Amino acid sequence: MKELLTEMIKAIVDKPDEVDITLTESENTRIYELRLGDGDVGKVIGKKGRNVSAIRTILSASSAKEGGKRSILEIIE
Repeated sequence: MKELLTEMIKAIVDKPDEVDITLTESENTRIYELRLGDGDVGKVIGKKGRNVSAIRTILSASSAKEGGKRSILEIIE
């Protein structure tokens, strides 16, 4: 899942080398913390949050298929 998320985000941003995703896992949730280069946060969020909403939808759908843990994407500035 982390690899899929990384590849999707690298395709959107201008500085793909600065994309860093950290996974924190607890009993019921997986939290993906996304760190980006300068100026790329807006590209990942998109107009009216459409890009990040679509990424979160794909993330939640694939995690529901895998098992019972809930997945959350957080963008760290």
